[in-house]
Amino acid sequence: MEKTNLLIVLSSGDKEVANKFPLLYSSVILERNYWKKAHLMLWGPSIKLAKKDKKIQQQLLEIQATGVKMSACIVCVEDYKAVKQLEKLNIKIVHTGELLTKALKSDKWAVMTI
Repeated sequence: MEKTNLLIVLSSGDKEVANKFPLLYSSVILERNYWKKAHLMLWGPSIKLAKKDKKIQQQLLEIQATGVKMSACIVCVEDYKAVKQLEKLNIKIVHTGELLTKALKSDKWAVMTI
């Protein structure tokens, strides 16, 4: 069975890493029909990057406009005091371990971690 959905877990707080791979790739994967569904998960230092960097914030909004779903680790969001900023970006703040575990066990999801 071919996997049709992609979960990208971004944990790096490095702006260049975020820009040159997961955010760039996320911005085109649905419109180019690379995947049926896509989800970008922010975890760890990537949340701090999303909290502070206006360009990253704009990119996240643009990626969501293509249909990519987004979530962020509730523990990390609270640790970085980023609840308000991520809520403004329409990023679901959840226990991300549940979705990650489900995707890892699924035949329908591919998981990529950065």
